[in-house]
Amino acid sequence: MIELKNIERSYKTGHTETWVLRQVRLTINEGEFVTVMGPSGAGKSSLLNVLALLDDGWLGEYWFGDVPAHKLNRKQRADLARQRIGMVFQSYHLLDDLTVAENIDLPLSYKNLPAKERQGMVADILDRFQIVAKKDLYPNQLSGGQQQLVGIARAVVHAPALLLADEPTGNLHSTQAREIMELFCQLNRQGTTIVQVTHSEENARYGKRLLELRDGWLTRDEVVEPRTTEVGAK
Repeated sequence: MIELKNIERSYKTGHTETWVLRQVRLTINEGEFVTVMGPSGAGKSSLLNVLALLDDGWLGEYWFGDVPAHKLNRKQRADLARQRIGMVFQSYHLLDDLTVAENIDLPLSYKNLPAKERQGMVADILDRFQIVAKKDLYPNQLSGGQQQLVGIARAVVHAPALLLADEPTGNLHSTQAREIMELFCQLNRQGTTIVQVTHSEENARYGKRLLELRDGWLTRDEVVEPRTTEVGAK
């Protein structure tokens, strides 16, 4: 699904150049559940931003299937991301002036879909995530766990091929975090490819492959035995 070849990223401050990704070579196959770990400043979020096509400043080759993302312009990359990628943020990134249903509808608004079809897709995802009763509420009326559920619902409503998650449980208590991770496992079993960045050893145990970054270098890449979960989102 994804192949990165010699991806590099640096930032310049005055005359100083700081490298955050160094010659990253990585293949992610369809249906994988990958965890990216490493100390602060290792390049984890930088790698996720490259995968999400949110960053234009990297060098190297990025193949999304047979599409050479490194050859696309900014608009073409944005279109590819909207069509194929879902993103879950630690800080939710919900729009405060939109209801739950309107937030979830956002990714669909970029597609040429009839309004009735969009409404049906939103209704289906609200039911699937068991948040129908919250559809007319605003983000500030929700708990942290509920906001994160809405963020994930928004990320997957358009059935992305790739789901990216940046510290998705960082602001949640242990019970909420477990529910979110079990939901990820469910999505993965249904065919969604997932890449999560986390500092949590507990969260890492849900994945099937572990990558470790240090000083921008990919220093570890191994298959791991995922934990067995009882899946259920509340």
